[in-house]
Amino acid sequence: MRTARDGAVLTVTLARADRLNAQTPATWAALAAVGETLDDGVRVVVVRGEGRAFSAGLDRSLFSADPGTPGGLGELGRLPAAEAQERIRRYQSGFRWLRSPGVVSVAAVQGHAIGAGAQLALACDLRVLTEDAVLRLPEATLGLVPDLTGTSALVELVGYSRALELCLTGRAVGAAEALAAGLANRVVPAGALDDAVAELVAAITAAPVGASRETAALIRSAVRNDPAAQDAAERAAQARRLAELVGGR
Repeated sequence: MRTARDGAVLTVTLARADRLNAQTPATWAALAAVGETLDDGVRVVVVRGEGRAFSAGLDRSLFSADPGTPGGLGELGRLPAAEAQERIRRYQSGFRWLRSPGVVSVAAVQGHAIGAGAQLALACDLRVLTEDAVLRLPEATLGLVPDLTGTSALVELVGYSRALELCLTGRAVGAAEALAAGLANRVVPAGALDDAVAELVAAITAAPVGASRETAALIRSAVRNDPAAQDAAERAAQARRLAELVGGR
């Protein structure tokens, strides 16, 4: 995995193009480490995959039933329940930070985004897809469940019934359907992905940093707050913005 910083924008690139950016526990540890070291100057995080796929999901080696395969499902399945859950919690931390306060995350998705790859895209706030992009969550068809923070994000984006259908069938969702369903913010030709992401990032960072961060926090809280709580959150946020604008603090 590679990271590159350009001012307020941090780009995280999965760099296993020869394996279609298949993920391992080392991938998730590296992602978590990036989240732990974010500084306040980062406003946007772009997540992308090198080569022709965003991420084809779990590395095939992890499907080994051999308990001696480090990080494999065989090893994980033989752990006591509490230890297995703690291990998965650490894996999830590589995804959950992408919706941290103060940053907006953008997934630049080309080709396949399957399983863990789809969940990494879903962990981001926004998604730009190429026309050839395909998302799938096939975990249930393999006897597993999506466990890398994907279920909450999916339901927020597409609603209960569509999320249930996508997860239980594991069917492929093409870019056009993803856009119509709310999984994608934009769909562009493959050659236009870099420009489309750059344009989106420029628009996000053009807003004053304080207003941008307060607004992002409000939109995130609106998913779960009742109307009264959300109204109160808006009032509090606006009071902070006004105080800063007039030099009150």
